[in-house]
Amino acid sequence: MMHKVTLIPGDGIGPEITEVAQECVEVTGVKIDWEIACAGKAAIKEYGTPLPESTIDSIKKNKVAWKGPITTPIGEGFRSVNVALRKELNLYTCLRPYKLYPGVRSRFSDVDIVVVRENTEDLYAGIEFELGDTDTKEFIEFIYRIKGEKIREDSAISIKPISISASRKIVKAAFEWALANNRKKVTCIHKANIMKFTDGLFLASAREVAHSYEGKIEFDDRLVDNMCMQLVQKPQIYDVLVLPNLYGDIVSDLCAGLVGGLGVAPGANIGDEYAVFEPTHGSAPRYQGMNKVNPAGMILSAVMMLQYLGERKAAGRLEIALAKVIKEGKKVTYDLKPSPDDPTAAGTREMGEAVIEELLK
Repeated sequence: MMHKVTLIPGDGIGPEITEVAQECVEVTGVKIDWEIACAGKAAIKEYGTPLPESTIDSIKKNKVAWKGPITTPIGEGFRSVNVALRKELNLYTCLRPYKLYPGVRSRFSDVDIVVVRENTEDLYAGIEFELGDTDTKEFIEFIYRIKGEKIREDSAISIKPISISASRKIVKAAFEWALANNRKKVTCIHKANIMKFTDGLFLASAREVAHSYEGKIEFDDRLVDNMCMQLVQKPQIYDVLVLPNLYGDIVSDLCAGLVGGLGVAPGANIGDEYAVFEPTHGSAPRYQGMNKVNPAGMILSAVMMLQYLGERKAAGRLEIALAKVIKEGKKVTYDLKPSPDDPTAAGTREMGEAVIEELLK
């Protein structure tokens, strides 16, 4: 079967790791018709915007996109190309697996956690009131009139919307992913003891959805501050975490730290119609063209993409090949060596070629 996929190489190191990872995917034997599209800093020169309509149209047509990291321009265009993609395509689920592969330096062992983050609301909804604006002053007065709460006049304000509909959707997505991937437990993360109406609604929605999965998937909940402590004490006891947007962003990076860093952390943004797969690290422009950066995050995002496309056998082969290269530790980039100054460290391309060698065995 031929799959149509929109391929966005990205900025900075993006094109380098994308090229290497693309070759790895092609060696699996899965047939993909790549449609190259542009986004980010590179798109501004040609289109005058970091996210051209042609790129959005390509994703809507193909339903699946795979992208390298993108540099968000400062002072122009979208606040974030990634946020714009999520909003435009209603990619309400941010799925980030954090698995510790043997050979990766970490203080922990046997970590295999999946973060399921709500992608469309919470404090990331972008509803803000700037210090000194007329709207801000009026809003402060409005709050005082209806709530009797006095907000300092020298304040900036952000609004945190949490809805029943979005909360139910993201929790259901977490349970369905757990079922499809033989997971045992879903943990809802919140701060409902303080934010009783917003986080309280998220928790109540999670509990309601969890009833439908009784006897199939275990459910519990944790306060976000307590969860952070538990993750650095006993991450092995956690499985699938479901969180509102802001906590999901923070806990995602914490979990990346448990498994060796963002270099081995893939991600996916998924909605009812479309899906975009990517590494979670940035574009690292200072390393551009140096053949130095770890391609594992990009390769692992391809594993997720292949799973989504129904090519689970190929996805498994690709993940196993990468895991063998990491475990052997010979042809890996500097960040996977015991010392970053190790002269035997491989480059981006050499590590990718080692994965291909494993795939061809």
